[in-house]
Amino acid sequence: MLLWLTQQLSEFYSGFQVFHYLTLRAVLSVLTALCIAFLTGPMIIRYLKDYQIGQVIREVGPESHLNKAGTPTMGGAFILFVVTLTILLWADLANRYVWVVLFVTLAFGAIGWMDDYRKLVRKDTRGLPARWKYFWQSIIALSAALFLYLTVQSPAEIELIVPFFKQIVINLGIFYIVLTYFVIVGTSNAVNLTDGLDGLAILPTVLIAAALAVFAYVSGHVDFANYLAVPHVAGVGELVIICGALVGAGLGFLWFNTYPAQVFMGDVGSLALGAALGVMAVLVRQELVLFIMGGVFVIETVSVILQVTSYKLTGKRIFRMAPIHHHFELKGWPEPRVIVRFWIITVILVLIALASLKIR
Repeated sequence: MLLWLTQQLSEFYSGFQVFHYLTLRAVLSVLTALCIAFLTGPMIIRYLKDYQIGQVIREVGPESHLNKAGTPTMGGAFILFVVTLTILLWADLANRYVWVVLFVTLAFGAIGWMDDYRKLVRKDTRGLPARWKYFWQSIIALSAALFLYLTVQSPAEIELIVPFFKQIVINLGIFYIVLTYFVIVGTSNAVNLTDGLDGLAILPTVLIAAALAVFAYVSGHVDFANYLAVPHVAGVGELVIICGALVGAGLGFLWFNTYPAQVFMGDVGSLALGAALGVMAVLVRQELVLFIMGGVFVIETVSVILQVTSYKLTGKRIFRMAPIHHHFELKGWPEPRVIVRFWIITVILVLIALASLKIR
């Protein structure tokens, strides 16, 4: 909306044309989201407290978590509000990629909201049954994948590139739909599994979103894309605004979510943010790079798979508790130590991923 307004005003005063620059709007999207988060955060937390929408802590978990019972949750709805408003203010709403990301993010957020609502408001400990959760996730992810495949405008949009290897480019064809589905659903659930400690999931999300902004800017700029030998996807640069909104909203949420947390994001936030990262990685053709950057999410997911598989096959557990962040807690690591070390790992992985732009 503000982009459209500045476009109209630039006809009367050329100085408003500065708002057409993607880099400036990216900075403004970060600052706008951050300001909205700071202003509305306390109000949202009070609302959640008043309606007693508090976290339920499992007795089988670490004892240190028992005092978190009752902490307001479903704060992810607050993140989605901030992100959506910022996107509507600063993004080019004529860009189809903006609407694809917004659709996937909000739709996965709706699934998470229903799961949280059933658990916290209706006091149904099962939440949304897993089969229905995966059913709707699949419908949304496949819908987005099919739309993107049917609206492909250049071969680069469905090519798989391998990090650090310039000559390896695979035309996916119809398998693009399959890859897109798994990336969106997999990333969504991986972030959801990671969201178990104060601030553990949100900062890696912010860091990865910031890195995806770099990839989006490069892929959307024909000269940079050709120079760095990455697929040029026309219009994908507009995702920089969405990444900026995620960074600003995420940092604003972290202000209240840092240890000891005043609010948790819940499934409404974790499922939506993971899906947003997944679909943007697909759009900028960096699915494998996302796998590197999201190494913490991958490890958390693999730990759960290994734990469940081992217990079903042998009756023994590999870890003291899964996901793996609980394993380290039960080994005696204080919660802030687990969180910060996982953050540091993510910083390293994101830097390695960014290096793939030049080391090819």
